[in-house]
Amino acid sequence: MRLSVCIAIATVLLVPSTLLGQGATLTPNENLVADGLPPVPASIAEAAAPYTEYRSASLWDWHPTRHEMLIGTRFADVVQAHALSIAGGARRQLTFFAERVWGATYEPNDGRYLVIGRDLGGNEFTQLYRFDLASGKTTLLTDGKSQNIWGAWSRTGSRLAYTSSRRNGTDKDLFVVDPSDPKSDRMVLQVSGGGWSALDWSPDGKSLLAAEGISVNESYLWLVTVATGEKTLLTPKGADPVAYEGGAFSADGRGVYTVTDLGSEFARLSYLDLATKRVTPLTHASWEVEEFALSRDGRTLAFVTNEDGVGKLHLMTTRDRREMRPPKTKIPVGVIGALSWHPDGRVLGFTINSARAPSDAYVLDVASGTVTRWTFSETGGVDLSAMPEPELVRWKSWDGRMISGFLYRPPARFSGKRPVIVNIHGGPEGQSRPTFLGRNNYFVNELGIAILYPNVRGSTGYGKEFVKLDNGLLREGTYKDINALFDWIAAEPSLDAGHVMVTGGSYGGHMTLAVATYYSDRICCSVDVVGISNLVTFLEHTESYRRDLRRVEYGDERDSTIRAFMERTAPLNNAQKITKPLFVVQGLNDPRVPHTEAEQIVAAARKNGVPVWFLMAKNEGHGFARKGNADFQFYATIEFVREFLVSK
Repeated sequence: MRLSVCIAIATVLLVPSTLLGQGATLTPNENLVADGLPPVPASIAEAAAPYTEYRSASLWDWHPTRHEMLIGTRFADVVQAHALSIAGGARRQLTFFAERVWGATYEPNDGRYLVIGRDLGGNEFTQLYRFDLASGKTTLLTDGKSQNIWGAWSRTGSRLAYTSSRRNGTDKDLFVVDPSDPKSDRMVLQVSGGGWSALDWSPDGKSLLAAEGISVNESYLWLVTVATGEKTLLTPKGADPVAYEGGAFSADGRGVYTVTDLGSEFARLSYLDLATKRVTPLTHASWEVEEFALSRDGRTLAFVTNEDGVGKLHLMTTRDRREMRPPKTKIPVGVIGALSWHPDGRVLGFTINSARAPSDAYVLDVASGTVTRWTFSETGGVDLSAMPEPELVRWKSWDGRMISGFLYRPPARFSGKRPVIVNIHGGPEGQSRPTFLGRNNYFVNELGIAILYPNVRGSTGYGKEFVKLDNGLLREGTYKDINALFDWIAAEPSLDAGHVMVTGGSYGGHMTLAVATYYSDRICCSVDVVGISNLVTFLEHTESYRRDLRRVEYGDERDSTIRAFMERTAPLNNAQKITKPLFVVQGLNDPRVPHTEAEQIVAAARKNGVPVWFLMAKNEGHGFARKGNADFQFYATIEFVREFLVSK
């Protein structure tokens, strides 16, 4: 979300502390539009600046011939590609663009170039480029206008499969290109729908494994002949929807590994025999398998289970399909992702995000079982070692169902009942996990505010029935889950039910606005970041490539019954019930939640005479990615919290 009042934070932080005296205020940069915000004291930046200086590092790829990894991290304003050749070594920056790099992958033979993805101003119309490492020259591989998402390299490393909306802006057709020769680009398969992705190449390079996503609960796997574009459905439709996530060909090409909830409440790692179409589960635990990676030689599977929000790493041999011994080294409690095998098959890289550290890259030596941390991201000099670990809490909701969330309590030096920020995740097919709070650590560590991250019905990680409990006409049940949480807070001796703020981003922003209208008497204030204010207007104006995917979740606004429900429950149409201060943040270039969703709720809420702050960034999309913009949003939010939550 963008506020209309931004600042060139980097400049402000260089102002001598003697000039940040009483009365000094922050000035937003030229890309921020702040409307209705009071002056933000410069003293806030002086006190909170260390909490903006943390970095993170995400593993993107391994170099094909060297023991060197490719990571995404930020040294200046936005994330760029860096190389790292040794654990704890210096990060060598490779790209220096004004816009952030969404991801990068090495050419898989000798690593002489990268293929990178970049957009413009957060608009998510990602273009693919070849970036030659020797010369630094960048060559556009796509059309420069559509959304393009790469999928997989062929085994020979000569072709890259990806999906693109270039034909009509809506459907994600399947393309193949040799990045060394952009003119080789061609469409392999024309499809219908915006949920298609390219997963893997067959060992002989003749076929592609593709996924067709309909919703979080329904997807299909297809085998596509590259030469002709002929496609074969591998996972036939049944009476009940089934979801398939990811896919990789076995070494002999006779089968495919995937994650599916076929015949199960929870997604399991499974093997699909291409000849018989039979699916054999390889795991049986009552937790979701959320990611997997097959080693280049096809001998070992690495996979991660989501156990009440905590990621657990597992290894399995494909020969006997038995789990191997767990790593000897204790892995930090948190979320594990970005699994990536080195081509030699001896080491597995991955990323961990935990409550006391931002995302960092780790490496498991399979033979020895030892885990080594490769990156040590800075936390701005803030000592987080004494911060309490997040606490898993549960409460009974309106229908007797148990709902859970993670509670971050402030340090023990803060006595008495503590104010609470309820922070609702987006998606809604998402899940709050025990992760690093980043800037939000300031609210816990310096202001003594507890932050509670709920996983209301509709969240992932708790089985396929739970994730469907908010679909369509069931959506009000999620709002009631938050009301039940307010009851739990009131009964918790350490928390102050009279000082509660609700916030969230994207769908969490919609939830924030809904709570502000349904339960205004139970909160002090709310902060909506890129949130949906009316599901009807949202569905009519979100980008066409994602519209049908969202209709499966929210309902089809073209249906009169659904539309009437959406209009009745829309925060926009109930804005007269917003009686507590509201802060709205939005990106002008947001392709998911158009900026009009923010503008219309701001205009409506202001009719109530309640304080409404609005911050818009002209060079951002679905959330602030640029450090300067994000810093000003943070400082303005601190001022909002101090005025309407802490001092109330």
